[in-house]
Amino acid sequence: MDYILYAVPFFFVLIALELLADRWRGVSTYRFSDSINSLSAGVLSTTLGLLTKVVGLITYTLAWEYIGIFELSADSLWVWLFAFVFYDFCYYWNHRMGHERNVLWAAHSVHHQSEDYNLSTALRQTSSGFLFSWIFYLPMAVVGVPPLVFLTVAAMNLLYQFWVHTRHIPKLGWLEWVLITPSNHRVHHAQNPRYMDRNYGGVFIVWDRVFGTFQEELDDEPAIFGVTTPLASWNPLWANIQFYVVLWRDAVRAASWWDKVRIWFMPTGWRPADVAAKYPVEKPDLSRFVKFDVPLTLAQKVYAGVQFALYVVLGSALLGLGDALTLEQALVGSVWMAFGLYCIGIWLENRPLAKTLELLRLLFNAGFLWLAIVTQIIPHSALLWWALLSYSLISLIALYWTPRPVEARTA
Repeated sequence: MDYILYAVPFFFVLIALELLADRWRGVSTYRFSDSINSLSAGVLSTTLGLLTKVVGLITYTLAWEYIGIFELSADSLWVWLFAFVFYDFCYYWNHRMGHERNVLWAAHSVHHQSEDYNLSTALRQTSSGFLFSWIFYLPMAVVGVPPLVFLTVAAMNLLYQFWVHTRHIPKLGWLEWVLITPSNHRVHHAQNPRYMDRNYGGVFIVWDRVFGTFQEELDDEPAIFGVTTPLASWNPLWANIQFYVVLWRDAVRAASWWDKVRIWFMPTGWRPADVAAKYPVEKPDLSRFVKFDVPLTLAQKVYAGVQFALYVVLGSALLGLGDALTLEQALVGSVWMAFGLYCIGIWLENRPLAKTLELLRLLFNAGFLWLAIVTQIIPHSALLWWALLSYSLISLIALYWTPRPVEARTA
């Protein structure tokens, strides 16, 4: 059972309730483009997961079958409880190393790029974390935790983390000593020097207290969210490769071959001495921190919101098909999804080529529908073609009548 898929409607209901809480309290924890960007990263991650999740599953299953020391039973409640706690312990180290090593931070930084903090931020997930994250969970396979148990507690751990991404819940008394709460997870997402690289647990804060990485949220120091190398973009594809590009550029610039190799595995922020001297990087002054934004008209926001809603629905449909998809089918779906989300990101950035890309996206939709029919992702249906034609015509009319804001035209 795919618990994440079934949780999607509840995620959006809770986001709607948080928006109501914003209005009731007279605050604004959401910005349109930032929220769409976070959700786009999440949709992209789950879609590409159709292609990449097999990496972790195969490695775990092979380790469990061939080097497992014990034979733990999935019928035992104690095994489930043990696995739930053990998973969070492994998650702590996966998460911590994701902040402490360059190449791991390149993947994990996606989750931290939002300069807002709300429930949509929880859904902002990396698409490249599969490259190394599986390593940290092999100890569970070695001690004999069955794959079914592993996959289930992993989903439960991820689902738990959703609710802590909010600014509306204060400190929770004694629970702050045991569990990850909204308060101590706000600390984790902050870029304040005092707060950075703290509170790594997924469910339990105990690991942070034991291993010296705990930091309490302080009343006299509000959290400033985001990363010290700002994304400054609403493009979910760029969000996933931004820090890889930073590392690649420094590796190319380095004179030493040893530096070119080790930069990927050094502590986060480490740069070769010659590169750092020639290409210095200034860290932002948080006392003058300004969130990245691009002005949009209401019409532009409505257009982007409607188009994105379509991708959420169809992305959920792809996720629902899951294991029934062949590699070819998953590839077609992933390419279609990635291109569409890229176009929406460019639209939100109000770039000159945004309307041209939208025209291409609408034209390509016919090609992707044909591929979906050929690869039997969906059956051939005249109704689908008429629906696509109607959608495309309505979108084209809306595209024509959606002006760019004056600020963008005169910039």
